[in-house]
Amino acid sequence: MSRPLTFSADAREELRAAMTWYEERSPGLGRQLLDEARECFRLIHQHPGVGSSVPGVAESVGARRVSLRRFPYTVIYLELGEELRILAFAHMRRRPGYWRNR
Repeated sequence: MSRPLTFSADAREELRAAMTWYEERSPGLGRQLLDEARECFRLIHQHPGVGSSVPGVAESVGARRVSLRRFPYTVIYLELGEELRILAFAHMRRRPGYWRNR
């Protein structure tokens, strides 16, 4: 049985804000971001080990990351015993590591 994929409130808000930003610039682009993010979430859910380690975070923490292909975002997640927890939907060029205290 696969582990559920859960999201921190912060990660949900980051994704929502990014979708809004792209949609305001070009109608439909926010939806494209969401579609790509969902594909990333599915990949993580189906293959939890797919992500690479996160620079600056000890391996023992278990944080991993998967970057979107078209948009400059990275999904940061933890492989926990009973769940896969999305910690951040982080822009790759803004405030690196801001999410580390989550």
